[in-house]
Amino acid sequence: MVTRLAMWSGPRNVSTALMRSFGSRTDTLVVDEPLYAYYLDATGLDHPGRADVLASQPNRWQDVAAALTGPLPDGVAVYYQKHMAHHLLPDVGRGWLPELAHAYLIRDPEHVVASYAKVRGEPTLADLGYVQQVEIFRAVGGPVVDAADLLRDPAGVLERLCAALGIGYDPAMLSWASGRRETDGVWAPHWYAGVERSTRFGPYTPPSGPVPERLAPLVEQARPYYDELYAHRV
Repeated sequence: MVTRLAMWSGPRNVSTALMRSFGSRTDTLVVDEPLYAYYLDATGLDHPGRADVLASQPNRWQDVAAALTGPLPDGVAVYYQKHMAHHLLPDVGRGWLPELAHAYLIRDPEHVVASYAKVRGEPTLADLGYVQQVEIFRAVGGPVVDAADLLRDPAGVLERLCAALGIGYDPAMLSWASGRRETDGVWAPHWYAGVERSTRFGPYTPPSGPVPERLAPLVEQARPYYDELYAHRV
């Protein structure tokens, strides 16, 4: 039986490292942000490498959903789908979601906003993914991983996550070879330099610098959604 795992994350998290972790399993196929091209096409946003992203993936969410729930190669026991939760725009139908198992990667919104503000000056609540994560969680449930917990105790958190998903824990998930992967999105040259140098989860380090005062209300908006998910973390 195949576990099709949709891992819903927000930006400025350790989502690519977690994809590397699952990609180290011999029974796992990974896919990197399959709704990204749809999201860029639907919003018109000008992200780095936009044209390459649009050319590399289906631009219709219906085609993405069909691929994520469709046939897989022989030998695949886990189909790990790395998703950015904010890519799940309101126009995306939700009928295919119950066909997947779901998990959630979260990070304290104070840390997310402080980090995000360095790359994009005026993020909104919709950019951070918490609302979408809570929507999915309320509909279909699933285990929650807090990024700080994961970095402090990778083995313990991964073992509990695998148990919650009903898949065997594999110690191979704790390390990986450096470099790029064929399964990385075409946007990797713009965003993945750090993870390409990595061979394991890095140590937990508190974020540097406070949240800009103008963005403090955004942290407070996001906090109840984060707290709801945090209460269910593994």
